[in-house]
Amino acid sequence: MQNIESILKEFGLEIPAEQAGAFQAKFRDNYKTVKEVEKIEAARDDWKKRAETAEGVLGQLPKDVDPATFPQLLKDAQDGVAAAKKDYEQKLAERDFDDALKTALEGVKFTSEAAKRDVAGQVKAAGLKVVDGKIMGLNDLLAAIREKDAAAFVDEKQQALENNKAQFTKPTGTGGKADEPLTREQIMAISDRAARRKAIADNIEIFKKQEES
Repeated sequence: MQNIESILKEFGLEIPAEQAGAFQAKFRDNYKTVKEVEKIEAARDDWKKRAETAEGVLGQLPKDVDPATFPQLLKDAQDGVAAAKKDYEQKLAERDFDDALKTALEGVKFTSEAAKRDVAGQVKAAGLKVVDGKIMGLNDLLAAIREKDAAAFVDEKQQALENNKAQFTKPTGTGGKADEPLTREQIMAISDRAARRKAIADNIEIFKKQEES
């Protein structure tokens, strides 16, 4: 299923990067997908059907019912209404949880879709509650899952180092020759501190030669 941004792009409309977050929040607050609406309507219709059935039972009680059995009959009917209401509320709660979890995991980078599904399953099994559209305790739970199963998550620090590492060598020339190392000045100009330290370590000979001279 396409997200709203990709649909807009197909029609020549693109949300500026700096407004993407605000647009997504506004869209989530005001619109639901067809699938989500159908899910809500199905839950509503199911609750309505159950309630009508229970009310029908109450209406069909015989007028000359034995007073001794009436309390039990009434209790059974009331229990039916209560069960239908509880089932409906549970389905709404599950929908709200799924929506909140989907939104929360949009900002988490996983190594695969299977890893994402596994983590989502662990979160659902934890029994956390949703308050004002937010899952309480989710960050702590994700931190605990990450510590136990780090392979499910993208190591963003390592990824940043790898991306910077690609900048530590000059572009290759023709003939398939190996890339030339950066100069001392180019290394010291790297703004990212961690990347700069790694570049120094990778090209330590440059610095040793200058110290010896």
